[in-house]
Amino acid sequence: MDSLPNPAPLASKLRNTLVRYHSIRDGEWRVAKKTKDATVWRKPSEEFSGYLYKAQGVVEDVTNRIVEHICPGPYRLDWDSLMTSMDILETFEENCCVMRYTTAGQLWNIIAPREFVDFSYTTSYEDGLLTCGISLDYGEVRPNFVRGFNHPCGWFCVPLKDSPGHSLLTGYIQTELRGMLPQSAVDTAMSSTLVNFYSDLKKALKT
Repeated sequence: MDSLPNPAPLASKLRNTLVRYHSIRDGEWRVAKKTKDATVWRKPSEEFSGYLYKAQGVVEDVTNRIVEHICPGPYRLDWDSLMTSMDILETFEENCCVMRYTTAGQLWNIIAPREFVDFSYTTSYEDGLLTCGISLDYGEVRPNFVRGFNHPCGWFCVPLKDSPGHSLLTGYIQTELRGMLPQSAVDTAMSSTLVNFYSDLKKALKT
């Protein structure tokens, strides 16, 4: 297992990668799922043999409050139905940490519970915020979990210019679940998980 990285260069590289994803032309994406809460697109990932997913939807709240609910902290476990535990292993600065979290089984447990150790970084972006992360090979894998791996991923949240009480939330996710899994099951789960993320988040922000 690796030691913890120097946070500053990793944070800078991660931010640059996410900004690059954010500038990918619309024509390169294919719609994977669409609901009233969000649209999910995908394209082949440059990082591994699966897909890079893009999710986007308008959320009725201010940018800071939305990002507070998404980034590592006390809110996330309360509302995210996929996340079953979360521990902050190391805090570098207020906006930069290493966290370990676990996810529930999915698709009638075809996808067993997973564990991730992620470097997380939150920074300003245009008039809003970007919270992003990448997995690290760090720490012992706990029994009863498969260790998954998040390639660079993150959420851009910016206020709508004509409606500042609403924000446009755009996510880029590329998760390598690892273990013996049919790729079709992974693809089904990813699209549904991202759509559910928006509906769960919206409910949490209204409470």
